[in-house]
Amino acid sequence: MVNLSAFIRRHALRTPDRLAVVYGDQRITYADFHDRILRMAGFLAGRGIGEGDVVAAVMKNSAAFLEIAFAASHLGAVFLPINFRLARAEVAFITGNAGAKLVFADAELAALVEGDPRAVTVDAAAQADGRTLAGGSPAPEMRVRGTQDLFRLMYTSGTTDHPKGVMHSYENFYWKCMDHVVDLGLTADDRLLMVGPLYHVGAFDLPGVAVLWLGGMVCVLRDFDPDAALAAIERERLTCAWFAPVMVGRILSHPQRGAYDVGSLKWAIGGGERTPEQRIREFTTLFTNARYIDGYGLTESCSGDTLMEAGREIEKIGSTGRALAHVELEIRDETGAALPPGTPGEICLRGPKITKGYWRDPEKTARSFFGDWFRTGDVGYLDADGFLFLTDRKKDMIISGGENIASSEIERVIFLLPEVSEVAVIGVPDERWGEVPAAHVVLKPGASLDAATLERHCRDHLAGFKVPKHLVIRETLPRNPSGKVLKRVLRDEPSPE
Repeated sequence: MVNLSAFIRRHALRTPDRLAVVYGDQRITYADFHDRILRMAGFLAGRGIGEGDVVAAVMKNSAAFLEIAFAASHLGAVFLPINFRLARAEVAFITGNAGAKLVFADAELAALVEGDPRAVTVDAAAQADGRTLAGGSPAPEMRVRGTQDLFRLMYTSGTTDHPKGVMHSYENFYWKCMDHVVDLGLTADDRLLMVGPLYHVGAFDLPGVAVLWLGGMVCVLRDFDPDAALAAIERERLTCAWFAPVMVGRILSHPQRGAYDVGSLKWAIGGGERTPEQRIREFTTLFTNARYIDGYGLTESCSGDTLMEAGREIEKIGSTGRALAHVELEIRDETGAALPPGTPGEICLRGPKITKGYWRDPEKTARSFFGDWFRTGDVGYLDADGFLFLTDRKKDMIISGGENIASSEIERVIFLLPEVSEVAVIGVPDERWGEVPAAHVVLKPGASLDAATLERHCRDHLAGFKVPKHLVIRETLPRNPSGKVLKRVLRDEPSPE
């Protein structure tokens, strides 16, 4: 049986009093968590949910979010977590495209599903304990599921396109868990901070509920706040975490960051984008017993395809690590031919944790594969030792006067400026060159930067045609929930003069 509730049942029988989930003032043992899953499964069954039915959740992080996900699996249903930051029309598109039979929504997010007859409102009490919603619903039998059965649908964040429903089978999810257990050395003693949004693979999968697979504990925070995250690490003696890049930035710039005892943390995985060297080094000055693990992955692979190995961080700084045990990674050209080490091209993946394609979209599925190799749309290269270095998304490449310019290369140089907190470089139309680089910069508090200073700095590190021709100072950069900068939003803005 591959249902998610199977391993919770096992731990509930063997170590019923062991702590499984912490959420707010809820300290949920494995026996308690198993009971919650069964009661929620009974509630779902009472609403007509069975094998293959899609159960959606438009919810922030909570104990109930996990209960619903595991209960859907218990029944053989398909879980559909949805980004609660989307507009009502976008939520309606996703639930309609997926054919959701039931849609859970937090009370404060009810407007996103207003008028939907499938909607079930989850109030604050139910968020803390789903049994207040499920009541005394009878616990149904666990449904037998196979490795190829669909476990989850996750709609991509749409950095380049309309959201697509990524299909995750149990095979995808469990191979992902096995690889993360091995690479991260997870044990039942690990205590994970879940602070990213659980509708995203970073929080749910990297390593996410793999910690529960082993009998460990997850500490769920409803929203990210640097004080709350640091306090949770201190209070619960947490050993590991996943942070989106913007979260790391906020923690490292927090004026009270040194007031917390964070010595229990062994590692934290970064996600979403290539991490600047300065940020990695600064991380280790705060978390003195922890290492920063840069990684690469995507929704289509259940996250975490490469991870940096312990002891190689400085030697291979700038890399996102090597492919995991059951992930094959090749760099290919536009025709699908494999490229040699050191040559940039499209990152392609193969293995049992990679999706078979997109829900009800055979055309997009076909365009996304070279045979059985998944085309990520990201550009990078492998060094002679097999370490992956990200270059760009294909769409983010700037072509100026016939020259290809990787925006990430310019961003790395701009990030060397002490005044800069965040930066994103895009190509903007230019009558003479076709495109020229434009730098969108978020400054550190109290800092200033002008175009002349930026130009002088960049000319010391870059070829002339790579130097940004425009500087835009902004308060924030638009990002998706995983922390990736939405460069399409910047490109849609009026071109800077």
